[in-house]
Amino acid sequence: MVCFSYSVDDVGVATIVWDIPGRSMNVLTREGIQQLSDRIDEALSDASVKGIIITSGKETFAAGMDLNVLAGMREEAGERPERKLIEQVMRMHGVLRKIERAGMDPATLKGGKPIVAALPGTALGVGYEIALACHRIFCAENPNARIGLPEIQVGLFPGAGGTTRLVRRLGVMAAAPFLLEGRLSDPKTAERMGLVDSVVDDPVAAARSWILDARKEDLVKPWDTKGYRMPGGSPYHPAGYMAFVGLVAMAHGKTHGVYPAAKALLAAIYEGALVPFDTALKIEARQFVSVLMNPSSVAMIRSLFINKQALEKGAKRPKAPDRPVRRLGIVGAGMMGAGIALVSARAGIDVVLVDLTQEAADRGMAVTEAYMDRSVRRGKATERMKAEVLNRITATTEFEALAGADLVIEAVFEDPEVKAETTGRVEAIIGQDCVLASNTSTLPISDLAKATPRPDRFIGIHFFSPVEKMRLVEIIRGRETGDGAVARALDYVRQIRKTPIVVNDARFFFANRCIIAYVNEGIRMVAEGVAPALIENAAKLLGFPLGPLQLVDETSIDLGARIARVTRAATGGGNANDASDDLLFWMEREGRLGRKVKAGFYVYDEDGVRQRLWEGLGRRYPMAERQPEINVVRQRLLLVQVLEAVHALEEGVLTDVREGDVGAVLGWGFAPWSGGPFSWLDMIGPKTAVETCERLEALYGARFRVPDLLKEMTARAGGFYTLGET
Repeated sequence: MVCFSYSVDDVGVATIVWDIPGRSMNVLTREGIQQLSDRIDEALSDASVKGIIITSGKETFAAGMDLNVLAGMREEAGERPERKLIEQVMRMHGVLRKIERAGMDPATLKGGKPIVAALPGTALGVGYEIALACHRIFCAENPNARIGLPEIQVGLFPGAGGTTRLVRRLGVMAAAPFLLEGRLSDPKTAERMGLVDSVVDDPVAAARSWILDARKEDLVKPWDTKGYRMPGGSPYHPAGYMAFVGLVAMAHGKTHGVYPAAKALLAAIYEGALVPFDTALKIEARQFVSVLMNPSSVAMIRSLFINKQALEKGAKRPKAPDRPVRRLGIVGAGMMGAGIALVSARAGIDVVLVDLTQEAADRGMAVTEAYMDRSVRRGKATERMKAEVLNRITATTEFEALAGADLVIEAVFEDPEVKAETTGRVEAIIGQDCVLASNTSTLPISDLAKATPRPDRFIGIHFFSPVEKMRLVEIIRGRETGDGAVARALDYVRQIRKTPIVVNDARFFFANRCIIAYVNEGIRMVAEGVAPALIENAAKLLGFPLGPLQLVDETSIDLGARIARVTRAATGGGNANDASDDLLFWMEREGRLGRKVKAGFYVYDEDGVRQRLWEGLGRRYPMAERQPEINVVRQRLLLVQVLEAVHALEEGVLTDVREGDVGAVLGWGFAPWSGGPFSWLDMIGPKTAVETCERLEALYGARFRVPDLLKEMTARAGGFYTLGET
């Protein structure tokens, strides 16, 4: 397969076009690396060639490395994988260094040919690393394009020279957000930040013109010149020393030391800054391979790329005709309904947003307008794009406007009677082929489906808040839900560019049963006298974005209390959560309902900014004189969720561990470094998990009892991913 084509024009400018057949975006494979190297050799050896343009035959430049290749590299490396992996990474460094040196005499740095990257659009990961090795980067003026190095988000860091080059190009502090956070930029921002050299209408034409006028000194990278000094200073420079101290503080503040890739990245930056460029590349390669060998990166790549991509492409979609949603109805224009309308209209779907009053419907419409206004101010959208999105939404009180919809999502108050009444009104309007969905987060779908004469066309579509930011959508199949409804829901989620998981019906489904267990465990520990700060910090040291107390503040304490009452009613009275429920009920009576009223487990200022934990907790629930070890607190917070995930698999709520892992990480930020609850169990091994559960059960109760599935796994070799649980 030809990944890189080659041609030379009549003035001696060679063009290498990256265009992988059958792919919407280019990704780099081992075959592609070799082809790129061969094309560069061909151009450098041709005396008639004056310079080289590297560009793309697609609207984008490249999405990065094919992570399926990276995932298989370790297994293919044999008995001494570290050595062979380093050889492979250094081979890639050699190709990019060949581009950078461009045939120069290594002693005089003369005789090279200009090589320019012409980016028609998005350049991510190794795509941008290739551009960094070129002598000039021209990018098309495309507001939808993104430039950057997002590897850290899947448990890696830029290992094809991007780390070393970007730090030397920008300086350590300027490069830090792009390396440690994986921040992406539109072309204009990228130009302003120094990621690209110029944003132009026609990057290929600009590249050709620059090549013909280039001087020899334009081809030598600053770090290859004698006396080069790193922007902002090296680690031993007074200013540079402070920059590196700040970098480490920034990294640990964001990662809390639980992400191996961040630690390796810091080492590559620091050690690389102390040595010449080519030695720095070797250090980068060594640290990159250390990450590839780490079980955490294996799990993150599997969950956040391979499994996530498979689910987005329809791995669990039933065989049914492809039916994209062209007209969507939403009943309920509150926070959730308005968010669903926004993401759907942005995806090109016509939306009818219905509420009981025009004022309420208009407020929902205003959410989209405010969002698009912010996008325009930030340069991420134009006034024309804003108008197109707003024109796709009709805000009304008329249920009759739902006629002709392919899908209707009910997003009204979380009350069975209200939802049943809404379902009846919608059913009187919609056609037989329309799928009706409920955006409930807790109520069983099979019970809600009793209000419709077509339970096979009724399904749950659970969005997470805020809808516009959260990437996961949980699709709930009721007892009578048909394959056609599941396929329609999956097609819709693909249209709005989110990640779906499909689960079977049960109270709280999958995500919320794990989230509730996490929150309840945190609240229960407060009632036991564990210091709230210890609980919250233990959660953050696990990599959770929010501690359990902050999370319940954000979602609202009265919602938690309402869920507790509904659960008690459904389960016949008291339950294992009595201690946490009683604390919630007390907070509710005190009027401390969370961030929305600026009073909850935390104290907030007038603007609703979180200040500190509320001291009043200690008056009702005084802290114990002897506090538990932080590792015990961490184990409790982690395992209550993991065990809920295993129970969900045992009960058939989950049918695929991939969905459990992807859903946990994307849905509520479950320890992303672990790859998800099932990946974490595979990482530590079932024997260790069982021993930990038995110890915690003896101390804290039956909620830590070992599931039968884990007991069975201790007698077998392997784990959830190696035993074919998917």
